[in-house]
Amino acid sequence: AVVSTQSTGDWFQDKRNAISSILAGSLFAVGWWIAIDVGATEAGHYSTAYWTCGVFGTIGLLMVNAVSNSQLRGDAYVPGALGTSGTRVWMVIGFLCSFGALIGASFILFGEYVYKKIEPSYPGTGFFMQNLLIFMATIIFKFGRVEDAY
Repeated sequence: AVVSTQSTGDWFQDKRNAISSILAGSLFAVGWWIAIDVGATEAGHYSTAYWTCGVFGTIGLLMVNAVSNSQLRGDAYVPGALGTSGTRVWMVIGFLCSFGALIGASFILFGEYVYKKIEPSYPGTGFFMQNLLIFMATIIFKFGRVEDAY
C-alpha cells in the first residue's frame, strides 16, 4: 500500500485555483440556467426588465475579477493616469454592480412576488437565485484563488 505524506491541506492548496474556478464557473452557469428556464417556462408572467439584474451581476463579476490582488495592494505596475487608485475605484464599482443586482433581485422576489402574492412565484424565485449564485461565483472566484509568482 502506498502511504501519502501529503496532508489534506496541502492537497487543497495545490488544487485551490482549479477547485475555486470550477465551483465559481458552475455557480455562474447554474444561475444563468435558472434564468433561462424562467424565460422559457414562465413567459408573460414577469417583466422583461427583470433580466437587467442578471446582466449587472455578470458585469460586476467581470469587473471584480479583472483586477488582480497585487494591483489592489499597489505591488504591481499599473500604467495609466489613475494607477492603484483607479484600480480600487474600478473594484468598488464592480462590487456595487454585484450588490446592486442582488438587492434588485431581492426586491423583485419580495416586493413583487411575495408581498403582492403573485402566482406563479417561480420568476421571482428564479431571478433571485440567479443573482445569488452569480454573486457567490464572484466572491469565490475573486477570493478563492491565489496568485502565485510563477
